[in-house]
Amino acid sequence: MQETQTYDVIIIGSGPGGYVAAIRASQLGLRTAIVEKDKLGGICLNWGCIPTKALLRASEIQHLLSESNNFGINVKKFDYDWSKIIARSRQVSDQLSKGVDYLLNKNKVDIIIGEGRISGSGRVIVKNDSKESLYNTSNIILATGARPKIVKGLEHDNKHIWSYKDAMIPEKKPESLLVIGAGAIGIEFASFYNDFGSDVTVIESQNEILPSEDIEVSLFAKKCFEQDKIKILTSTTMKNIKSTKSGVEAEFIDKNGEKHKIKYSRAIVAIGIDPNIENIGLDTVNIKQDEGMILTDNNNETSEKGIFAIGDLTGAPWLAHKASHEGINAVDYISNPNRSNKHNKIIPGCTYSRPQIASIGLTEEKAIAKGIKIKKGKFPLLGNGKAISLGYSDGFTKTIFNAETGELIGAHMIGPEVTELISTYCVAMQLEATELDLFNTIFPHPTISESIHESVLDAYDRAIHI
Repeated sequence: MQETQTYDVIIIGSGPGGYVAAIRASQLGLRTAIVEKDKLGGICLNWGCIPTKALLRASEIQHLLSESNNFGINVKKFDYDWSKIIARSRQVSDQLSKGVDYLLNKNKVDIIIGEGRISGSGRVIVKNDSKESLYNTSNIILATGARPKIVKGLEHDNKHIWSYKDAMIPEKKPESLLVIGAGAIGIEFASFYNDFGSDVTVIESQNEILPSEDIEVSLFAKKCFEQDKIKILTSTTMKNIKSTKSGVEAEFIDKNGEKHKIKYSRAIVAIGIDPNIENIGLDTVNIKQDEGMILTDNNNETSEKGIFAIGDLTGAPWLAHKASHEGINAVDYISNPNRSNKHNKIIPGCTYSRPQIASIGLTEEKAIAKGIKIKKGKFPLLGNGKAISLGYSDGFTKTIFNAETGELIGAHMIGPEVTELISTYCVAMQLEATELDLFNTIFPHPTISESIHESVLDAYDRAIHI
């Protein structure tokens, strides 16, 4: 084994947590290296957040063309090239992966290609082919991400039974598609394939789709998807799925206890993720875990001093922006352990289906369960001039306050481009805005963002346009 260099920080994994942490570490004057066994940017950039949004943009354009007569535009004939849709998605990912490479080099971060693992505190071994190299470091950041969860009876065969990776690069569009799991990933794929004409069925074991969302959002989303001909089966238990010569055969029990055996062209299994904790050297150190997730403190440091964990390794929510924030949080602590830590754990979530869904903070149900007296406001996009002008007024904005203090504790949105608008609530919560601050904020007209203002006003019986 070859012993090479010594670093202040070595980061294992170059996803949105890892590469952001590496850049920040270099900015702070720390000698930094990042280890990656595959493509820079990790799952999010190469097989998750970015390529799926490129696909969903194509399906959005497909939908707009199909609705063009409503805008007085007569598109007599249009078609799509499936291979080009998939190719564009891959090109977008490749472009951004190269961008990460550029940023790391610009910030003088050493890129080490290979499989990295801890070899005791302060030591990292990187294997590339048959060669192993040892690196010494004062600090290690684990950013190895996660992979699709595999459940017995629902295993991927990567041909007819797809993981999210397979669902992004099919050679042709399936005539019928079963989506198992109605979280954000499952719903985004259901929306994408439905807009291109696949006969889509979604199965969810819980009582509602998007179970982490506010119940009003979940119910409204279900109504929208069903209006667009997506079949949704909630409180339904998958028993088995098997690949056949031409597709898949699925067995499940619906909420009435009835058994079904139905054939589909393809199936996507989107039932969660498992953290990548195997073969990264956890057995060589004393790092506490809970149900496979690595436990960390408020600085993202594990129980082993000098070793940090960020992103999907540390548990829900499994979101790229959470990983990036935690990476910066860890590096800022490494650079200055005596800093004032304002690590924000109020994390927005977004689903990029049609309609889009975005939320932050507590749902109404969770706030009530915590014993908080609330005031809530809700504004339908049917009353928003910009949404009506866009031809897409299905949706609403819901805002939740602590009735006793005026603290903004939750916001939930469904409708066009709400994933861009949720950041208004993020800033408000970060600045500890009260209802009075939001009352007196001037929102531009005409914008969908006005629904935020109206929703806030409605919480205190002051709404103007409803």
